[in-house]
Formats: sequence, structure tokens, C-alpha cells
Amino acid sequence: MNDNILRFLFTISVLLVFVVSLQAQETPFDQLKQKFEQNEVFNADFHHESIDSYTEDTVASRGKIWVGQRRYKIRGNNQSVVVNGKTSMVYDTNRNRVIISKYVPEEDDFAPSRILNGIDSTFTVEIQEQRDNQTYIRLSSDDAFAIYKSVEIYLSKGLVPQKIRAVDPVDNVITTRFRNGKFMPAAENIFVLDYPAGAEVVDMRN
Repeated sequence: MNDNILRFLFTISVLLVFVVSLQAQETPFDQLKQKFEQNEVFNADFHHESIDSYTEDTVASRGKIWVGQRRYKIRGNNQSVVVNGKTSMVYDTNRNRVIISKYVPEEDDFAPSRILNGIDSTFTVEIQEQRDNQTYIRLSSDDAFAIYKSVEIYLSKGLVPQKIRAVDPVDNVITTRFRNGKFMPAAENIFVLDYPAGAEVVDMRN
């Protein structure tokens, strides 16, 4: 999986884990947390952009995303990823190859559970306020080992994620914007990886 997709997954994980980590608070996040706890899935088109602070080079990608409480699916430009909590499946369009592996959150630096273990001590909520019919949240971290030093989250009035902007320790800026975002009931066929019948399948679970 390339760094662009990994950064994107981590950014989404920060949003979801922060939502889950808030307990019984009278905030918009409490309502958003309930959506995931009630087995709803966030679905949206996304535009992801990463800007290198040194070279100012920009890497961009587009696609669709489905995010549940413990599962996610991303369909990007040349790659599709499905994690269902037990198995990780990655389809590489260029190589026409599927890699299947056991999903072990404890071994995945980008997994929500890894972030959850240190979210309270690593990230601090600097700002949570209403801005132009949006809820704006800014998180920051002084931890030298944190993958991001700041994360900004924008939610619509209906608590639908609109944009996530993150800055890493060397000031690279990663921005993900969402369009046509909505919450929908979970269905088993959502978190299924689609790939051609003739694709090479590499099963690494054995």
C-alpha cells in the first residue's frame, strides 16, 4: 500500500477514534459517535492531496470511501482496500493482483485501535466551535513520535465529515475533502473487495 493511501487511512482513523474516545459528552461528536455505534456506515467521494513541505510537490488522488466502526473500504485511482476487522484485502489495478492477509490491528501503526491506545495522552483538543454552519475541531500533539502534530476536522451542520486537514512533524500538509457524504445502514456486501476473475490472488494468511 503506498504512502498516500496510508496517510489517508490514518487521517480517517484519527477522526473515527477521536469520536469513539469521547464518552457521554454533550458535543456534536457524541451524536456522531452514536451513528457508528448504531452500525451506520459513512460513504463519500473523496479528493486527497498531499503537499511536500520541502519540494512543494503535490500528490493527489480521488476515489470513494466507506467507513464503519471497525471496517473500511477505499476505492482509489489504482488501488482498492478492504479491511473487515479480521482480513485485509488489497487489489492493485496496475498489477491485476490481490493480496489477502490476516489483519492484526496491534501490528498496524495506522489502525484505529493503535491510535486509541494513546489518543487521550497524545492529542489535545485545542478548539471545538461552530464556524459558518460547520463544526470545526482542531487537535494537536506534542508527542515526538506522533504521525501528525495537528489535525483539523470540519463537519457539516448534519455532522457529516466535510474536510480533514493534517500536518505531520516535518510540515507536510495532507488534506482530504469529501463530497456527497452520507451515513447509510451497514450491509454485508459493502465491505467486499471487487476485482476481475482473472486477477492473481496472493493469500498470505497461511
